[in-house]
Amino acid sequence: MDVLAFYIFAALVLGSALGIVVSKNIVRTAVCLLGALGGVGCLYFLLDANLLAAIQLIVYAGGTLILIVFGVMLTSQSPWVGFKPTRSQTVGAVIVALLLALGLITLTTTADWNVSSTAPLAASPTVAEVGHSLLTTYLAPFEVASVLLLVVMIGAAYLARSEK
Repeated sequence: MDVLAFYIFAALVLGSALGIVVSKNIVRTAVCLLGALGGVGCLYFLLDANLLAAIQLIVYAGGTLILIVFGVMLTSQSPWVGFKPTRSQTVGAVIVALLLALGLITLTTTADWNVSSTAPLAASPTVAEVGHSLLTTYLAPFEVASVLLLVVMIGAAYLARSEK
């Protein structure tokens, strides 16, 4: 049953991610993002990472709803206006995507996947335990995620700038 649920949620995440990439309507893109983030949250529930799943659903799903509101507000009052990227923006996006794919492939092929020698988290860790782990053992991934969120915010500000 868990395997079937995994495949269903994985298909939801992949389908939603594909919808994010191909949709040119900001509302549809945001709804697909909501589906992808919700699917990832469900995958966390399947992995018994209940705290992470709850954080995923509360923070990111709630953030997606705010994204819809700001997206509608910042794109000329109409929720059905489409994106029209220029050629240079498309080329830049492809280059960034290829660099990210290369980085992920390099990381997954060269990483040491052995279990850490540090003590694992409890089956149901408390918020304090998770916070301590984030600021000690997992500080580097936490900072990488922070930088990624900063890049997303800069990209959103770039997209929302007024045309002159």
